[in-house]
Amino acid sequence: MTTTSPTNTAPGLDPVPPAAAPSRNRVRLKLGAGQQLKGGPLTYLALVVVGLGSVFPLYWTLVAASHDQQRVLDSPPPLLPGGRLWSNLQTAWDQANLGKAIVNSVIVSGCITAATLFFCTLAGYAFAKMRFRGRGALMTAVIATLTIPPQLSVVPLFMMMADIGWGGKLESVIFPTLVGAFGVFFMRQYLLEALPYELIEAAKVDGATNIRIVWNVVLPAARPAMMVLGMLTFVQAWNDFFWPFLALNQDNPTLQVALGQLSASYTPDQSIVMAGALISTLPLLLVFVIFGKQIVGGIMAGAVKG
Repeated sequence: MTTTSPTNTAPGLDPVPPAAAPSRNRVRLKLGAGQQLKGGPLTYLALVVVGLGSVFPLYWTLVAASHDQQRVLDSPPPLLPGGRLWSNLQTAWDQANLGKAIVNSVIVSGCITAATLFFCTLAGYAFAKMRFRGRGALMTAVIATLTIPPQLSVVPLFMMMADIGWGGKLESVIFPTLVGAFGVFFMRQYLLEALPYELIEAAKVDGATNIRIVWNVVLPAARPAMMVLGMLTFVQAWNDFFWPFLALNQDNPTLQVALGQLSASYTPDQSIVMAGALISTLPLLLVFVIFGKQIVGGIMAGAVKG
């Protein structure tokens, strides 16, 4: 005796087709879940090209700084380092007073970075997690300042620094940039997702004050974003030329202003200029070598949060 499925033999009904087997693509996708993607030859070729393109400007700076100007201007130019690197570095160091300029740049960049991290983290936390009247309007005003070109504020800012008595001093470069709208917006957007309200409420239930909440809850949660913001702020402050050139004098320059003196002559020595540029680049490379792991970890943590 044989039996048939009622769904297939019921009168007046079309037979139900058997369930379709999963497609081969779905099976492959399912089997590949959790596995790392493997790059092909084109991927490695693209990475090599991008890597060489990124490293070549630094390499050419090293090559040009190790030859004299005549050799640098030859056609074709040299492709291998020469033997005048140390003498060119010494000449650039003496001509532009780079020792004092580096100290000034470290002071300016360090103060701006520390103040930006402190104030932007507090402001970002306030805009992200605190409720107060006019919060939306204030945040809109902060973002609106990003649309104002910095050149428009140069004249009144210069007059203000002169009236205070900070003309030619490092304070005139540090204080106008202690906090930035981009940093406030960046920290606010990060803390919106990275800092749950439950942690703040739990800290309040335990009797923590606002200062303790910021120190023990907000700062640990914001550390990845602070590393990224600190790197961006330090690099921007270190490479800034326009405002320090106007606010400082030749006797008290930052590194970028001092490097401008090397190329200010009618026929500047390109090898000496490149030697000075190499000196200005080395501190940034040192910062990335020391804090590179934390910076990359902060970027990846921000990507995961996003």
